[in-house]
Amino acid sequence: QVQLVESGGGLVQAGGSLSLSCAASGRTLSVYVMGWFRQAPGKEREFVAAFRWVGGSTSYGDSVKGRFTVTGDNAKNTVYLQMNSLKPEDTAVYYCAAKNTPFYSDNNSHYNYWGQGTQVTVSS
Repeated sequence: QVQLVESGGGLVQAGGSLSLSCAASGRTLSVYVMGWFRQAPGKEREFVAAFRWVGGSTSYGDSVKGRFTVTGDNAKNTVYLQMNSLKPEDTAVYYCAAKNTPFYSDNNSHYNYWGQGTQVTVSS
């Protein structure tokens, strides 16, 4: 099993920045890709970004490209999501996820483990 714990959510004004962290523990060697998803009230869960531990390559959802950056720290088994130029439509619960296969996916059903989520609210 893999446990994921997110932190760093909060309230920020439009145009501001926020950084999220996701610490993984347990059988972390089985994890190839870490993902970030978000879900706003009444909406489906949306892919935000993904980070592959081997090589450090990344993938982003269209709505956050150029504004969000995902990075990882192997020594700490932690991934980060730096969010800049935030907009009110970025308001959502942000979830960290992990998958046991090395391929990127923007489909939340392909991820094996999930964190509890952290709220991000962007005021206009």
